[in-house]
Amino acid sequence: MHEIDFSQARREGKGFRFPGEFEITAVGKAEAELPTRVPQLLQRAGLDVLHETVKFRHSGGGNYVSVTVSFRCDNREQYDSAHAVLRADPAIRYTL
Repeated sequence: MHEIDFSQARREGKGFRFPGEFEITAVGKAEAELPTRVPQLLQRAGLDVLHETVKFRHSGGGNYVSVTVSFRCDNREQYDSAHAVLRADPAIRYTL
């Protein structure tokens, strides 16, 4: 198995680059209509949501759903705000 040296990757300019397109996944309650709600929350936060990238998958028991969507942002603050906005929603358990 190959280990990644993240400090070296940062020195070489790899990793997060802004502006850019990023993907975020939110996991939450299935009844909360997250495939529609997640892009709306991101858009209300001022992010450029790539609606055609929305994907979702229900858990085996059907109680939860994971929603993945891509968005554009100009800086790290916008990226961090995407996670913050989604995590503030009571129907969302966590983001990746």
